[in-house]
Amino acid sequence: MDATRQVGVADKERLDAGREPALRVTGLAAAYRRNRVLEDVTFEILPGTLTAIVGPNGAGKSTLLKTLLDLHPRLSGEVRFFGTTYRNAKRRVGYVPQRGSVDWDFPTDALDVVMMGLYGQIGWLRRPGRRHRELAMAALEKMGMGAYAKRQISELSGGQQQRVFLARALVQDADLYLLDEPLAGVDAATEQAIMELLKTLRSNGKTVMVVHHDLQTVQDCFDHVLLLNRSVIAHGPTAEVFTAEHIGRTYGGLLRGWEKVTG
Repeated sequence: MDATRQVGVADKERLDAGREPALRVTGLAAAYRRNRVLEDVTFEILPGTLTAIVGPNGAGKSTLLKTLLDLHPRLSGEVRFFGTTYRNAKRRVGYVPQRGSVDWDFPTDALDVVMMGLYGQIGWLRRPGRRHRELAMAALEKMGMGAYAKRQISELSGGQQQRVFLARALVQDADLYLLDEPLAGVDAATEQAIMELLKTLRSNGKTVMVVHHDLQTVQDCFDHVLLLNRSVIAHGPTAEVFTAEHIGRTYGGLLRGWEKVTG
């Protein structure tokens, strides 16, 4: 196996010390109809890390998240969250899908959307209590959306909608967060707020994986990177694997000027 597909030395020492990976994926494969979009995907994500999933369009990044969460069938492979199945670890995992995949015309307000993240605690047939509403409001406040709690979700801007969905994930108080392009199509203020949140989650011992499209910001924002193009091209600490060579392999050729960016 390519050494860059393994964890770095410091990370290996943490694993050897007995720390269970937050996520372990082995030999994962998935397809749409007869077209394989993921093949022999293998990697481990350590607790307390902030990882960017990077690759070209059609590389399988979104499909990877959906397959991990049993939202898309897998052909083969094993997925373990904190040493167990997703079904058993579901309450420890938060997910934010692509904004474009959500029906924003659904008649509900921002506060109700956030409280959906608490249904695992409340139960689908029970009404939210005062404490649940307080938790949801606190999450909205953290995302700068407290004033929009009763605003219909369809009336919010794209960046505001993304902040609400992040608040919904935040209120779950998960241990592992999977986010599908949370920075796509948002304004600069929202982008900064999201990155500050992700870094805070990491500082608090949470584990975060983010499908990310902006190569220019990977080195500044993420301590780990997973380069994906149907299979894992390279994975590990950003300083070790985010190189012109690996970027070129991921995208099928060196990107113009990329040597200057990574150098």
